[in-house]
Amino acid sequence: MDILHLIDRLEQTLNEGQRVWLTAKLMVDEDRVYGIVDQMRVAIPDAIKRANRIEAEKDRILAQAHEEADRIRHLAKQEAEDLISRDAVLTSAQQRADNILERARRDADALRQDADTYTIEVLARLEEDLLRSLSVVRNGLHKLQADQAAAPAEQPAAE
Repeated sequence: MDILHLIDRLEQTLNEGQRVWLTAKLMVDEDRVYGIVDQMRVAIPDAIKRANRIEAEKDRILAQAHEEADRIRHLAKQEAEDLISRDAVLTSAQQRADNILERARRDADALRQDADTYTIEVLARLEEDLLRSLSVVRNGLHKLQADQAAAPAEQPAAE
């Protein structure tokens, strides 16, 4: 029988008892009270056993919950470490890529400057060669023109 039910019956028995006039005493059915007390004695070990089972179940559930919480915490920590590691690798790769790009830009700029310098030197030499050739052409042209102008004056008038 349920201990709470027995307590309710005992309370009901006490409520049904008669008060002794001008005292704080109560007259109750002694057999009925002792019968309920006996039933309580029998029911209490069952209630204690049930409470112990409930307590043991509670402890088991709590232990299981703690184990699960520890497992989840461990997995979360491991995942966080993996993410940090991946982030570090990604950051390192990005830095290396940035360094390679910067080096390529510097190399391209240097190569462009060298090509420009070489082109200027080649074009300057070509200009010098062309100016020398132009000078030779002009001198030859002037010489021919001078020779041609002098040639009619030197020819006798044979007519």
